Amino acid sequence: MIQAENVAKEFILHNQGGTVLRVMEGASLAVAPGECVALTGASGAGKSTLMRMIWGNYRTDAGRIAVGSLEVSSAEPREIIALRRRTLGYVSQFLRVVPRVPTLRVVAEPLLSLGVDMAEAEDRAAALLTRLRIGENLWSLSPTTFSGGEQQRVNIARGFVHDYPAMLLDEPTASLDAANRETVIHLIEEAKARGAAILGIFHDELARNRLCDRVVDVSGFTPETRR
Repeated sequence: MIQAENVAKEFILHNQGGTVLRVMEGASLAVAPGECVALTGASGAGKSTLMRMIWGNYRTDAGRIAVGSLEVSSAEPREIIALRRRTLGYVSQFLRVVPRVPTLRVVAEPLLSLGVDMAEAEDRAAALLTRLRIGENLWSLSPTTFSGGEQQRVNIARGFVHDYPAMLLDEPTASLDAANRETVIHLIEEAKARGAAILGIFHDELARNRLCDRVVDVSGFTPETRR
């Protein structure tokens, strides 16, 4: 469901004389439906860079990336948008929303963009917010006013409200208390059980050992380690 083959990426530092910084080469992995694969490696090894290329925020400089039938590495922007709407979910560490939009609407938005009826979308959003212990008294407020932990749980609810066939998870259990951490682990287990292909960064070792079928160390894809 998620494939990367011999992917390379470099950045040009225009404010430093056009220095070319080659951060990744030969990156290859595959994630099958119902499988959870963890990316590991030291800080700066390229875990987030690889995730952003799969998400379509960064273009590849070589190799190919595919999610389902779409070649992400050569796709048009409209195709990337459609992929994100229906097929590929992404739970990042940071909540990015339009200010003043109520929390219930923020979580329901992925379903509304697919044409799901407002009442059904809000019911599903409410169920997830309840599971993640976001009190109903907060649903009419913008999540931009919430604590960091509450924002993270809203982000998770938004990422899981639609049954995406493929998902990218960036430290989904970081900074959560024990009860909410367990809830998120259950959500990921349920996604695996329905056949989602999941690629994630899990610094939480206990969560990684419980959820992940395989580990891919991206340090092996950095140019320095390949020479």
